[in-house]
Amino acid sequence: MKNSKRVFNSKLLYRRTSLIIYDIAAVLLSSFLAIAMRYEFVLESIPEYFLQTIIRFLPVNVVLTLIVFYLFKLYNSLWAFASETELQNLIAACIISSALDGVGLFIVRVEAKPVPTSYYFLYCFILITLIFSSRFSYRFFRSLKHKKQNRKNTVNVMVIGAGDAGNSIIKEIATSNFSTMTVGCIIDDDRNKWGNYIQGVKVEGGRDKILECVDTHSIDEIFIAMPSASRQTIKEILEICKETECKLRSLPGLYQLVNGEVSVSKLRDVEVEDLLGREPIQVDTDSILGYVQDKVVLVTGGGGSIGSELCRQIASHNPKQLIILDIYENSAYEIQQELLYKYPELDLLVLIASVRNTNRMNMIFDTYRPDIVYHAAAHKHVPLMETSPNEAIKNNVFGTWKTAQAAAYYGTKKFVMISTDKAVNPTNIMGASKRICEMIVQSFNRHYDTEFVAVRFGNVLGSNGSVIPLFKKQIAAGGPVTVTHPDIIRYFMTIPEAVSLVLQAGAYAEGGEIFVLDMGEPVKILDLAKNLIRLSGYKVDEDIKIEFTGLRPGEKLYEELLMNEEGLQDTANKMIHIGKPIEIDEMKFFAQLKTLKEESRVENVDVRPLIQEIVPTYRYNNK
Repeated sequence: MKNSKRVFNSKLLYRRTSLIIYDIAAVLLSSFLAIAMRYEFVLESIPEYFLQTIIRFLPVNVVLTLIVFYLFKLYNSLWAFASETELQNLIAACIISSALDGVGLFIVRVEAKPVPTSYYFLYCFILITLIFSSRFSYRFFRSLKHKKQNRKNTVNVMVIGAGDAGNSIIKEIATSNFSTMTVGCIIDDDRNKWGNYIQGVKVEGGRDKILECVDTHSIDEIFIAMPSASRQTIKEILEICKETECKLRSLPGLYQLVNGEVSVSKLRDVEVEDLLGREPIQVDTDSILGYVQDKVVLVTGGGGSIGSELCRQIASHNPKQLIILDIYENSAYEIQQELLYKYPELDLLVLIASVRNTNRMNMIFDTYRPDIVYHAAAHKHVPLMETSPNEAIKNNVFGTWKTAQAAAYYGTKKFVMISTDKAVNPTNIMGASKRICEMIVQSFNRHYDTEFVAVRFGNVLGSNGSVIPLFKKQIAAGGPVTVTHPDIIRYFMTIPEAVSLVLQAGAYAEGGEIFVLDMGEPVKILDLAKNLIRLSGYKVDEDIKIEFTGLRPGEKLYEELLMNEEGLQDTANKMIHIGKPIEIDEMKFFAQLKTLKEESRVENVDVRPLIQEIVPTYRYNNK
């Protein structure tokens, strides 16, 4: 370490000494050239007393100039990374040193003859030019070296967005010593910017030029630097970009500009969510989550995709205590560590327990007396539950029963069960089990003071077991990407959006409702697969193939959010609706549940006929 430190210091001393020597020469040369230019380089015409005045003050001028340059850090800056700040300091230092030279020349003038006024301006201009050339030549030669070193493995980049964000990205690429990228062109829809240059890169035109410029500039990657653009605008541009073979990356959002965090490192790969083409659902969580403040809140299945996001949003609104309950310790541990880091003052309790364990659930509710329960614990994978139907019944149906019963016995104020669109006219065990859960909570609501409600929604992007993470893994492995059927469609929403609506539905709850979330327009899974392949920079069916594997057991082509018997009532939030409760024969229902419980306990090989008796809309394949 000592040797390396000495090498570093010697290099630094060498550079500074070279700059000082250069600056002395620059002062001498500027003085001579300024007076020579004043007399049009006819040296015989220069009065001797002017030369004597300049020479007399020259040693003092050199010393003063070096002092001024030092004060303005012209010997401390890293000129290979010089920017506007260094340029401003350089100009200011030269102007001040020129002014001092003018004062000095006036004081020491020979024969009381002042040096011509034009000399001072010429001297200042020449000095700035010489000093600028010495400092900023570092950047020039460094850039040449950088381009030469990376010529063989350069990644050609197109930047979409000629604003502040685009300028920052281009500047970083141009000045980075480690980047192998070269910005080939810029695209922006603002006609006033067309033909102009940013950091030496031309703004070629609007979005209609994207495909042409990708070809003419041999573009490898496209950076979308439009953090303030609407989702619809981003979608329209991505629809064009995905026709190329380029990898796409974008800045996450406007806050990057506000925080001054625009850089290449902040760029993220474009996700398929960006192609949904709608603005994120806005929910006033601050006002609606007032009901969790100073409350004891229990989240079952708190380590899962939905449960963990519930915990994140609840933790940010000062609950009296947040209890995370999950049977899977790894996921529970992960969300525990995340929340402890973000909210060190949070009263957080993580419990490992199964909702199927009656005594354990009763003990937890008796000990902690939660005010609000979000019941997200469930088996959700459709094909797995088709092959293990009794586990779906034990966990989903009777796990919900036992949790809801404990909540009722121990004074919970509100119980919100997470349901699914697969509960509507179910074709699989998982969906049918969730429909039974809805019936349980609606029945309990009629008999207890606890407000029991269910919230029903479709698929969430990025959740455990969803198609998007699977497609990403398949693409990373080189394909193929597997789609069950070319016509299969699903409703999609992001996890934070779905959870925020769940929380708002909980605020609206008065007891007995089935809240139905508006999932927007359904999306074809095949289109999702194609878009994700294109966004990853590959050609569909050339680089990455798509294979159709056939519908899985219990899977249907489309999902529904309402049954035929259910009406639809609006709420204050246009994204949340209430399905009218369906009347059931409770005596018969509870008797059927008792039979179902016994049959699942003894591992009946086929409980589907019994489930169909409870849920008449359930249809299954007898094969």
